Amino acid sequence: MAYDLTEDENAVVLTPRASAATASVIWLHGLGADGHDFAPLVPQLRLPSSLQVRFIFPHAPVRPVTLNYGFRMRAWYDLVGITADAPEDAAGVAQSAALVNVFIGRECEAGIAAQRIVIAGFSQGGAIALYAGLRFPEALAGVLALSTYLPLRDRLAAEASHANRSTPILMCHGTEDPVVALELGERSRDLLLRLGYAVQWIEYPMRHELCPAQMHDITQWLIRLLG
Repeated sequence: MAYDLTEDENAVVLTPRASAATASVIWLHGLGADGHDFAPLVPQLRLPSSLQVRFIFPHAPVRPVTLNYGFRMRAWYDLVGITADAPEDAAGVAQSAALVNVFIGRECEAGIAAQRIVIAGFSQGGAIALYAGLRFPEALAGVLALSTYLPLRDRLAAEASHANRSTPILMCHGTEDPVVALELGERSRDLLLRLGYAVQWIEYPMRHELCPAQMHDITQWLIRLLG
């Protein structure tokens, strides 16, 4: 499928060239990257021409990151460590979730119903996808969480939106991930399952990255959700 690329200071957008979009994927990049990071992967998904999906790749704000010695970079929130007991930047997480809500609102204004919108993200972006998607007040099509974990996990039970209690969640993780440990992803999966969420979990023999088998699985998942 052919896409037209547009961008501004907020995001990179890939719009189907053949006809008007009928669904949207808002895809959040990882720490230190930007909205250009995953845009080249969209053609590799090989979505059928019948599935007219607009892809939005927002840019995270630039902020100092404690884990990286205070260097300023694009980050969805400050990061002290990537362990189960590391302090978390609750304010930064909430600010980025609010930004995601703005992008969802723009898609709705453009004629895409919330039920046709997927929130996706890789690593730190995946953490925001989980946080924002499960708190959004309207039902979404799905949440795609890649090589990531659930932030502020102790707050979810109290803050979760009833509208997204049954929203499909696809979590993918590399068994050899040296950045976000597999165990951290597994703990997040297990908590979501205990809370009753519909989580599909797939592991791949890879590091902190995407692989061809995973791209195929993402494509099939999107077709099931949006086809």
